[in-house]
Amino acid sequence: MLNKHARGFFTALFTPLARWLLRMGVSPDAVTIVGTAGVVVGALVFYPLGQLWWGTIFITAFIFSDVIDGIMARLQERGGRWGNFLDSTLDRVADGALFAGVAVWFFTGGANPAIAVAALLCLVLGMVVSYARAKAEALGFHANVGIAERAERLVSVLVVTGLTGIGLPPVVLLVTLCLLALASFVTIIQRVGAVRRQSLEEARGTTSDHAA
Repeated sequence: MLNKHARGFFTALFTPLARWLLRMGVSPDAVTIVGTAGVVVGALVFYPLGQLWWGTIFITAFIFSDVIDGIMARLQERGGRWGNFLDSTLDRVADGALFAGVAVWFFTGGANPAIAVAALLCLVLGMVVSYARAKAEALGFHANVGIAERAERLVSVLVVTGLTGIGLPPVVLLVTLCLLALASFVTIIQRVGAVRRQSLEEARGTTSDHAA
């Protein structure tokens, strides 16, 4: 999900740690599971208590497991379908926990229903973004398009939520979540459009074959 330059930077940064974990007998799957558990704890324990800054710090300590497990799998030369499935599935769990934690706090002690609703909207639309790509690929199409990639969504919500916890006006978080929701909606439209075009091209190709 990271762009090429950011991925290269983080790969160089975390490769020594990935090698050390492998030497200690830790598997990429274990890193994936522990990383997801850490994000879920940070989002569903710290955030609902109003600890937005410390929750973000806690989550950040685990969020890079998504990079580390991939490096470990490549070092082992075992990047198979199981690892891809586990990683993608647990990514959805982590994303859901993150936005749900924000929503719970602002529905309760944060007393800002608008932010809570925006967070839930981001949660739902983000899930549809991921589902659209997964379903397209299951049907043999490609839908890796759109302006709302997962990395950008996570970085945006984490940074602004954390800063809100130390005094940033909540309206900034509201605007950020609304923009993320809009970007996710546009991405859904882009992916639906991409699959529709491929479907029409496939249908025209089938028709031409029959005519021949």
